[in-house]
Amino acid sequence: MLTAIVLIDTDAARIPEVAAAIAEVPGVSEVYSVTGEVDLIALVRVREHDQLADVIADHLSKVEGVLRTQTYIAFRTYSKPDLDEAFSLGLDD
Repeated sequence: MLTAIVLIDTDAARIPEVAAAIAEVPGVSEVYSVTGEVDLIALVRVREHDQLADVIADHLSKVEGVLRTQTYIAFRTYSKPDLDEAFSLGLDD
């Protein structure tokens, strides 16, 4: 599974509508409205690298109100259980 983190600039007057439309794009697993330099962050999860172009370039970036996207591809996922295991000293409680 490939994960892409997509930073999205939108028409500020349409953030909720744009977020809802992006959430409906197949391959988009989550959309967050955030503070900071961008308006939305979307997580895209696909099985093959070529599918990223289908989801991001062909669909997500063409949602009305999307002004610009910036995409980051995740190399590894570190979740809390993964971090707990990685930092565990193996001591019995």
